[in-house]
Amino acid sequence: MSIKIAIQGIKGSNHHQVVRERCSDVTELIECMSFDYLVDRLLDGTADKGIMAIENSIAGSIIPNYALVNDHNLHIIGEHYLNIHHNLMVLNGQSIEDIVEVRSHPMALLQCKDFFRQYPKIRLIEDVDTAETAKQIQENQLMGVAAIAPKVAAELYGLNIIASDIQTIKNNSTRFIIVKTKNRELPKEEINKASIRFITDHKRGSLATVLNVMSDCNLSLTKIQSLPVIEKPWKYAFFVDVTFDDYAHFDKAKSLLNIMLDDIKVLGEYKNAML
Repeated sequence: MSIKIAIQGIKGSNHHQVVRERCSDVTELIECMSFDYLVDRLLDGTADKGIMAIENSIAGSIIPNYALVNDHNLHIIGEHYLNIHHNLMVLNGQSIEDIVEVRSHPMALLQCKDFFRQYPKIRLIEDVDTAETAKQIQENQLMGVAAIAPKVAAELYGLNIIASDIQTIKNNSTRFIIVKTKNRELPKEEINKASIRFITDHKRGSLATVLNVMSDCNLSLTKIQSLPVIEKPWKYAFFVDVTFDDYAHFDKAKSLLNIMLDDIKVLGEYKNAML
């Protein structure tokens, strides 16, 4: 059976690295230059699965992606944690002294800002994707230009890494989710994590009551993120990740929360990935 998977970015990007580490059954990679385009490929059936970054240990949550998952009724079927390594790469024969500008994704530039303090003459230019920048340097033989990208991009596009792991904070990890238009793929006995979205009443203690129910049902809260409900001013939706040892505990919590809340949605039930 052929599996088509959509990623944000191109081969050599961090999303591609997740495919290499996590998805051994992929037969076709669909490169998307935006998360919106990725979602469109899922909705029109071009892709079977999609991989989306959802939060970073340094930068925090990627807020728009929470909205994309909810608004388009996508289902989270898995997750993957990737250690992020930013490498400075150039055409063969170039050195750091030859570089006049560095191009990369804004987040990569931000996370490597301290490294470039020692090179004040180098301009930092924002680009759409780490790997795309590396590819352009090779295709256009751009002298004096460097990219910040994963090691695999240097391998794929024939560039030379002149500085490795230049990110300021070395322990840098991103959580990715695997999404589909259909629900869970695993049997209940293998599921030990879930993502849900709910809206509480604008009353004192309403959120605490929900969290108490989760605790009473032996669920462990691993993430909570609030987003404004656009069509309801001053109303907020909460996106929550929980883990559990027994699916029956989550089932019980769902039953209670469905009674308590008018607006609740399970975004995904899947297996907790190792950090």
